[in-house]
Amino acid sequence: LNRLRYRSWHRGCKETDLILGHYSDQYITSLSDAELSRFEAFLDEDDGDIWSWLTESKPCPKPEYEPLLSVLRGVVVQP
Repeated sequence: LNRLRYRSWHRGCKETDLILGHYSDQYITSLSDAELSRFEAFLDEDDGDIWSWLTESKPCPKPEYEPLLSVLRGVVVQP
């Protein structure tokens, strides 16, 4: 879990850092094994693609990410 939290906060793109980092802080301990695996696979994706999927400027080609993207779009980022 610590490795996933670190990867969430240290992506290289501040916008995705904030969204993924806050998501991991809020939800990571309550995710099932399948959800953790999906999140880990999601973190392997390119930041530019993740941002495009989050902002819906480009459709996500992987339907298995849609539930995660829906939650990520609703994450509240606290400064």
